[in-house]
Amino acid sequence: MNISQVAQECGLSTKAIRYYEDLGLVVPVRDLNNSYRVYSQQDVERLAFLRRAKAVGFELDVCRELLALHANPARRCMQVKSLVLEKLQQLDLQVENLMLMRASLTQMAAECAGDDSSDCAIIDRLSGSAGSSSTRSPAMAFTLVGEVDPG
Repeated sequence: MNISQVAQECGLSTKAIRYYEDLGLVVPVRDLNNSYRVYSQQDVERLAFLRRAKAVGFELDVCRELLALHANPARRCMQVKSLVLEKLQQLDLQVENLMLMRASLTQMAAECAGDDSSDCAIIDRLSGSAGSSSTRSPAMAFTLVGEVDPG
């Protein structure tokens, strides 16, 4: 199978397939006559596995580990579950941070007059003019990107 056929079958772009190949996650054989990549059905299955693992948020290093576990008949289910539980913890933390950001944005929008004046509470907050970080409201409990937390 050539790369276009594989891309269509597994639902990845040819660029993604080449990237995974560069990382060694899939290693197609080369045609001896023209050195084109020749993908096997096993390669297609590995790529589809990668697509599904990435779709639920696994990083490439974990995808590599999951592929190894998939290929290992002696794997233990607890190893796989451990990876999933770790990902769930990461997602919970991300959700918590997103909720803090949402609360902060909501507060900024509420503080802004939204009129034609040049005085803007949102700009003041983002520039640090709206008070020191020690008097920051609980909704601004997270550190803005690039901001140094004095604590």
